[in-house]
Amino acid sequence: MTMLAAIDIGGTKCAVSLGAMEQDRVVILEKICFTTPSKPKVAMDDITVALETVISRHSEQTPAALGISCGGPLNSQAGLILSPPNLPGWDNIDVITPFRARYGIPVGLQNDANACALAEWRFGAGKGCRNMIFLTFGTGMGAGLILNGQLYRGTNDMAGEVGHVRLEAEGPLGYGKEGSFEGFCSGGGIAKLAQTMVIKAILEGKAPSFCNNMNDLDGLSAETVGKAAQEGDPLARHVFNLVGRRLGQGLAMLVDILNPERIVIGSIYGRQQELLEPIIMTTLRQEALSLSLDVCEIVPAGLGEQVGDYAGLSVAMDMFEKRAGEG
Repeated sequence: MTMLAAIDIGGTKCAVSLGAMEQDRVVILEKICFTTPSKPKVAMDDITVALETVISRHSEQTPAALGISCGGPLNSQAGLILSPPNLPGWDNIDVITPFRARYGIPVGLQNDANACALAEWRFGAGKGCRNMIFLTFGTGMGAGLILNGQLYRGTNDMAGEVGHVRLEAEGPLGYGKEGSFEGFCSGGGIAKLAQTMVIKAILEGKAPSFCNNMNDLDGLSAETVGKAAQEGDPLARHVFNLVGRRLGQGLAMLVDILNPERIVIGSIYGRQQELLEPIIMTTLRQEALSLSLDVCEIVPAGLGEQVGDYAGLSVAMDMFEKRAGEG
């Protein structure tokens, strides 16, 4: 049985996993999670201890490969994390060399959107596709691109930064740009959009059911608004109607440019598909080229909330297969 190891480095938590590769799938044997330490050196030390722990509990052999998933920007070839906004202090941190030297195995690094795209392509809703796009649609909005059966990273690992594209001249701030794809279609963006609408409604004496006064504004989240929309609150539904139209607008751009056979959308879409799907499909039929749209499916992530668990393992599997091909 071939063992694979994975590390997920996030702004709030880190996770270390060990998986057993069985033909074309991976079974997760154990995962250890812990709060991300503020200092990179402490974090790397804690990750190393966790990795040793899961390996010792389940295997007497060294894993065949290790995959690391982390928010960008990064340099995947050099194995460097390059000052991600959610990881202050992680400036040009080499996360590959220490593990490669310790274990003597292939080690790969990918940004979280790319790693999740690999996971959905190998094990989830993108399985069997040659051209697939994965959209995170969670805290932020990023894309991982599988083109012609391969992960496409771009010239310097910046491919797929769809969240930075401006959809409107004005709108919620996302990825440092007002009216951006991420501004409208992300957890933070939905909260900001709702706050703007709620303030106006309260001042007009029409406070919505999910936020009765100004003191509750800071507690608004995409989850809160989504739940209210599902329960029929008019303002919450208005928020998600706008989000759905902007999501459809962004998807139409991807359909026209990349002509994928499937677009897999994570996080919020899976939880709010019933609300969003009719709106995005109406927008897509209005905006996208029909010949391209006719061959493209829009689906929620097949791995659901577990997509992050398989992200690093998919990177490890990719590294293992490349080493086997070279041999």
